[in-house]
Amino acid sequence: MIILGFLILGKSFSQTDNYYNARMDMVRRQIMDRGITDEGILESMKKVPRHLFVPEKYRKEAYSDYPLPIGYGQTISQPYIVAYMTEIVRPGRKKKALEIGTGSGYQAAVLAELVDTVYTIEIVKELAEESEIRFRRLGYRNIIGKAGDGYNGWAEHAPFDIIIVTAAADKIPEPLTEQLAEKGRMIIPVGAAGGSQELKLLVRKNGKIQTTSLLPVRFVPFTR
Repeated sequence: MIILGFLILGKSFSQTDNYYNARMDMVRRQIMDRGITDEGILESMKKVPRHLFVPEKYRKEAYSDYPLPIGYGQTISQPYIVAYMTEIVRPGRKKKALEIGTGSGYQAAVLAELVDTVYTIEIVKELAEESEIRFRRLGYRNIIGKAGDGYNGWAEHAPFDIIIVTAAADKIPEPLTEQLAEKGRMIIPVGAAGGSQELKLLVRKNGKIQTTSLLPVRFVPFTR
């Protein structure tokens, strides 16, 4: 298992980069027009340069309304889904988050703008290493990552106020629910690969887990 130390967001991205207008248009048309209203999330997605989280050959499509391949059979999620999942877990400055499935690091970066610390796990070693480099180059410090199996979560840093799972599991991993803090919120796609999947919200209240189905989705499978 490889432990990866990341640096944190400490600078603003240029408003004159070549993709600035595309990013603003993405937020307006794909996110705001679909009902995402949280100002912090909107500002985060205006700020984080999504084009730097996709392979260079897909950069012209980075702000399009669909997922994109990032290699190793994985994808970066559609921008709206990233915003929706982030809004559902109700981020806050004092909260600690766990992400299962770092991928290229985009969801972690969006979340890092809004919470105290993001712990993120990626099973594909190469993606974990690439995201470490990306976070360093972009100046992040409140993201702690590791390469490994995310099924068992990250017990030494639990409990978590937020858990976001970015791959579809056949069933909800029990270790993750055990690591959810009181009043914590977890979002996870559940269902078979290539079949019917549902995005589910889990909330711990008075020690018990309450589960709500949100909407149909399609994610890459949760691998171990």
